[in-house]
Amino acid sequence: MARTAPDLETLAAAIEGKGGTCETMVIDVTDGPTVRRSLAGREVDVVVNNAGVGVMKPFVDLTPEEWQLMMDVNLNSVYHVTQTVLPGMIQRGRGHVVIIGSISGKSGFAGGAGYAATKFAVSGFAESLMLEVRDAGVKVSVVMPGSVATSFSRTGRDQSWKLMAEDVAESVAFLLDTPQRMLVDRIEMRPLTPPRKA
Repeated sequence: MARTAPDLETLAAAIEGKGGTCETMVIDVTDGPTVRRSLAGREVDVVVNNAGVGVMKPFVDLTPEEWQLMMDVNLNSVYHVTQTVLPGMIQRGRGHVVIIGSISGKSGFAGGAGYAATKFAVSGFAESLMLEVRDAGVKVSVVMPGSVATSFSRTGRDQSWKLMAEDVAESVAFLLDTPQRMLVDRIEMRPLTPPRKA
């Protein structure tokens, strides 16, 4: 997954450079009908829900548009994509739904009311869905990273202490490599040495 078409092409080239195959699609995951049309009829064994946006500011300053944006990208997109591919997984008796959540899905923070609300919701969704579909042979896992050095982070600050995107990707690879008999439903990960608050 990437945020722009050029980023998708770069990702596809990297996958093909390692001997894999990749088909790219530009989809607005907040648009349910588009998601359903784009993914209809595809045999999807793994979905990684990784779209996310955060507007960090005091709740009283949060506009309705900013609130809705976070709900649409962080939560509703998970519904649209998962609802589209899950029936096929259940029918085939296999599949893995991975959701990239956040430590903010278990502990809020000042200035993060909207963002944390979406991540708490994603965590509850993942746990409930896991209990619904595990007997059908479908796995559901949520990865809850702490601070990660990505373009999502505020610029101009030292990012060296944070987790890297590759660390989160490795946790997803671990989940997908587990035996079918094994379900890891939640991974929480944090930087080992965060800076001390003054």
